[in-house]
Amino acid sequence: MHRGESVKIALLAHEKRSVAVLASVFSLRLLGLFMLLPVLALYAERLDGATPTLIGIAVGAYGMTQAALQIPFGWLSDRIGRRPVILFGLSVFIVGSIVAAYADTIWGVVGGRALQGAGAISAALTAMLADRTRTDVRTRAMAFLGMSIGMSFMLSLVLGPVLNVWIGVAGMFWLSALLGVAAILMMLGLRERAPGEAAPVARAPGGFAIVLRDPALLRLYVGVLGLHLTITALFVAVPFALRDFAGLAEARHWVVYLLVIIISLVGTVALILTAERWRHGDRTLPIAIGLLSLALFGLGGLHASLWQIVALMVAYFAAFTFLEARLPAVLSQTAPEEHRGAAMGVFASAQFFGAFLGGGFAGSIMGWAGIGAVFAGAGAVALLWLLVALIPSRGTRDVSLPAG
Repeated sequence: MHRGESVKIALLAHEKRSVAVLASVFSLRLLGLFMLLPVLALYAERLDGATPTLIGIAVGAYGMTQAALQIPFGWLSDRIGRRPVILFGLSVFIVGSIVAAYADTIWGVVGGRALQGAGAISAALTAMLADRTRTDVRTRAMAFLGMSIGMSFMLSLVLGPVLNVWIGVAGMFWLSALLGVAAILMMLGLRERAPGEAAPVARAPGGFAIVLRDPALLRLYVGVLGLHLTITALFVAVPFALRDFAGLAEARHWVVYLLVIIISLVGTVALILTAERWRHGDRTLPIAIGLLSLALFGLGGLHASLWQIVALMVAYFAAFTFLEARLPAVLSQTAPEEHRGAAMGVFASAQFFGAFLGGGFAGSIMGWAGIGAVFAGAGAVALLWLLVALIPSRGTRDVSLPAG
């Protein structure tokens, strides 16, 4: 590679700062949402008015408002600017965290979680990152964002049970509010417009209609909806499986999650290497989806002991971590550049709507048929996604992994 080419693809100083700040803001907010996943179901069980269905809704309520507001907030950020929308969304997230911290009924927690999700800024943050990076380095910037989100999620699984012992769930909601304040301060420290940054490109009309008709993009929307449906359902059922079937005290759940994360990374790396070897990440997707489905069906019948749960969760998270990082990368390569913002908005809405459906679905199924049925039902959703992914499609754009 010539020296000129190397300079061309290097991130500029303002791009590095933008990527670091926006990835940190994204991660802090998601940490405030995700660290409650491993502990919220057991906490909600003890609240006044709790039922299995409402417990599930409390876990996934943030997804309902996220799904409803991602597209409007993304549209608004095109009109009034990214920064005002992001700052407003973070403020709403802080209010929701405080509401949930004060709540002593299941409905109060549901309302607080819904308000947390109403700060729907994922699309605006992603669009701002695209605005502030050049085309040559944008894929790398998006990959860094995806990795930071993945690390935030994995960290939350371990932090949640530990913090629950130290400060309780109400304290974790207060901590979420403080994380929101930290994110606001980071955004205020980021320049409105970086030196040499071009204004956002005007988008062609009809973006949403176009990205909703594209078969390749529709598969990705279905995929991310199914992926987040299964992960939310998993965390409605797994805490009860660990406590009631494996006999593991709540204070020790973090050990299981840490062990699962560490071991599952081996499987994730294997999937990534396979995708790179084949040079087509989309060909690896059915393998990961199939592993996801098998792990969930396995948990449906094999959750009577701790080691059964650990082994099957390792398989699940190997696939989940790969898919969580790979789907947005495929989206960024598949969506037309002039409509990428619209595609990102729909993708984010599908992702969070899946989280809401997963919570309600798991709570209802658990109250009616038990924990095993929750896992099996989530496995059936993953199997349906696999069938969709295997349907041949004409005109699908090349989504091969970039060289190097």
